[in-house]
Order: sequence, then C-alpha cells, then structure tokens
Amino acid sequence: MRKRPIALRLFYSYSHADTGLRHELEEHLSLLKREGLIKEWFDGKIGAGGEMDASIDMNLAQSDIILLLISASFLYSDYCWDREMTRALARHREETARVIPIIVRPVEDGWQQTVFGKLKALPTDGKPVTEWTNRDSAWADVTRGIRSAVKELTRPKIKSPSRVSRAKRKKK
Repeated sequence: MRKRPIALRLFYSYSHADTGLRHELEEHLSLLKREGLIKEWFDGKIGAGGEMDASIDMNLAQSDIILLLISASFLYSDYCWDREMTRALARHREETARVIPIIVRPVEDGWQQTVFGKLKALPTDGKPVTEWTNRDSAWADVTRGIRSAVKELTRPKIKSPSRVSRAKRKKK
C-alpha cells in the first residue's frame, strides 16, 4: 500500500474585499484537499474569542504554501502588505515556505516591480482571474499551478554527495 503524503499547510493572504474570490478558489482546490495534499487556513477559521493577530501569525509561520490574492484592495491594505506579505516573503527567501501570488482582480502593471513581482504569478501570464471569459477556467489554471507546486514540495529530495564525502573519495 502506498504511503499517503502529509498534507501541506496552505495560508490565504487576502483582503476581505476579495472574500468571494477566496471562497471560489477554495472550492476549486477541494480536490487537492480531498486527496489529502493540502490543509487550508484563512482568518475566517478563527473562532469567537480567538486572538486575531496571534492566530494569523501562528498559521502564517506554520504554512508550507502562502497564497497572496493580489488586487487593488490587497495592495491598499497595510495589514496584508506590511504584516502578512512581508513575513511570507521572508519565509520564501529562507526557503521555509513557497509564496504564490494570484492576480485575482486587475491592478496597475507596476505590481511586477514590487517585492513579489519576481515570483511566478498565477493564473498564466498574470492575467487577473476576473478578466477571464470563463472564471472557472481561470481557477482551473490556478489550481493546476498550485498542484504543480504541491508535487514539487512533496517530491523526495535527492541528496547529492556532500563535499566531505567527495573529499574522502579523492583521498582513497
């Protein structure tokens, strides 16, 4: 019997103005969730009386994949930009998480010169989800990109011989 992979933790960083779009994406990622490949988290999962900042910080710190749902509202939000995105990109640089920008609504082309602009955005060519003729096709494209990232992150890493073991072999 094949061993089932441990679900990667997925964090949604989004503006509340884009809650509907976040929900649409969540629906499209349902197969990955049913396959046990991802476990999603967003601030709507914080229960009554839960501490917002602490819960967000903890889940952001534990996530394997961080989705930035990019829109004018996201770019406008100090919380999304200064707190979530800054921490997400720090983890991406440390290679402790994968950050994936998803262009959900049109934004000025200057986003490509931002701190997240060097990352490959989804959907294909960074075309905003809301500008696709068929939104389900846009989300399917995004889902394929996320599935690809999940496969890459769960693929066993092949260890190359260390410098020490190479040096030992040369001495022999």
